[in-house]
Amino acid sequence: MVVLQPKAIFLDMDGTILNHYNEASIHTKEIIDDLRKKGIYVFIATGRAINEIKKVVPPGFEVDGMVTSNGMTGYVGDEVLFEHSLDIGLVETVIEKARNSKVYYELFPYEASRITLKQDKQYMEEEMREPKPDSVGINEWMSRQQAIEKNIDWKDKVEGTKFSKFYFFARTKEHINQWINELNQLKKEIDFTISTSSDHNVELMVANVNKATGIQQMLKRFNLSEEETMGIGDSNNDIPMLKFVKFPVAMKNAPDFIKDLAVDVTEFTCDEDGVYHYLRSRFQSLLNGTESGYVKA
Repeated sequence: MVVLQPKAIFLDMDGTILNHYNEASIHTKEIIDDLRKKGIYVFIATGRAINEIKKVVPPGFEVDGMVTSNGMTGYVGDEVLFEHSLDIGLVETVIEKARNSKVYYELFPYEASRITLKQDKQYMEEEMREPKPDSVGINEWMSRQQAIEKNIDWKDKVEGTKFSKFYFFARTKEHINQWINELNQLKKEIDFTISTSSDHNVELMVANVNKATGIQQMLKRFNLSEEETMGIGDSNNDIPMLKFVKFPVAMKNAPDFIKDLAVDVTEFTCDEDGVYHYLRSRFQSLLNGTESGYVKA
């Protein structure tokens, strides 16, 4: 059987190209640049919204396209390739339920700062009280602290009509699991998709939307086949991607059930530049000029 060399690579961010301090290294940027020069398409497939990305990557970081907010939106440069939006009725219902359950939430409008209502600020700050629970990752804890201090736009009411996703967090696993159960009950009345990327969070998107659906649209845009795809990830929200791509790769720091979905596992973790080392080794002959590169369309 002939195994095709991957022509398109989809990279998760948190726990994959980002270390546990929410930083992508210059080495990761350089390997992406080198692969793109050889004709390999490189894309981001992340749960992060588009306006979160520039803050955590090195200057000059470029890819061929981005699937953001777990498949809710796709960008090719400044072009919006596709865009889904949560219904305002669902948004208002979920905020009321989150308030009653005292669940930390961030609502992400398109082209605006994330929103939380002022009336919920007190209990949300209480959720972020020190010390950090041992089971919460430092990257997620830092992100929530930064959100409360400077990233959230505290509003009297929901403003806007287009929203990419909800993010929810709880300092205990019991609390977030109770909230997930409540969301699953609500799904019986209003259809939507939920996805997790840690034991302490859950995100809410439009029904039947995930990283794989976004990847499909990105491949169509570039006239690429799924037979030529590689995806690298580490957590639950990467499962649709890893099941879809032809060559799924798990990070060394991923849990075993994610590794079970992969055909390969990186030798190093996200804190050890695992993606850089993996891609440098995997595409060594191409990068060294002993294998023909691709000509991008």
